[in-house]
Amino acid sequence: MTDRLRAIEGLALAAALTAVFDGVHSFGDQFVQRAHDASTKGMHGSHLVYVNDGSPVEEDPWRHGRQGRTCTASAYGRRSVSRHVASYSAVQLASLIAVTRTVGYRVPAAALLTGAVINAITHAVLDRRDPLLWLAEKAGKTGYIKHATVVRKQGGEGTAYPEPVQDSSGPGTALMELDQAAHRAIGVAAALVTTWITLRKGDRR
Repeated sequence: MTDRLRAIEGLALAAALTAVFDGVHSFGDQFVQRAHDASTKGMHGSHLVYVNDGSPVEEDPWRHGRQGRTCTASAYGRRSVSRHVASYSAVQLASLIAVTRTVGYRVPAAALLTGAVINAITHAVLDRRDPLLWLAEKAGKTGYIKHATVVRKQGGEGTAYPEPVQDSSGPGTALMELDQAAHRAIGVAAALVTTWITLRKGDRR
């Protein structure tokens, strides 16, 4: 293969991988993600919560048996983000394999897994929120985050939010936009690394 053909193949593969990563990102991040994981993956703290639902032990200290098992809030948050990243990565890998195999192109397993790991690890780190807030601060986005918040509608009596509540991290907020922008930018990097490994492996058909 000439250098020119190799470059064309690399550009085509990088473009395809980037398109797949970006195209299925919102599906895996929004549609597939469990609502409970979305609301608890950013939990932090050494206080105890119940393993089955993440509610603070201090609010209901009388549970027993399996219902009474506890862990720290940070451990619960890590568990939630792990579930989310697992389903997100499964969507990305399945989509990537489906697209490349449909057009008769075989991406080596090492390349696939490397790209998936890059996306998975960085996704988990950003979704824990503190690293994302640190990154946003370094980028001078603190004012943007404080300004672009939303007010969620109140629910009925006995619901989690009986009164309207200001949200600074969910859909429609600046932090959510920064989160999505970072994930997509990293997706480009993951696509380039996957392409580089693929081209080094030789025959892909």
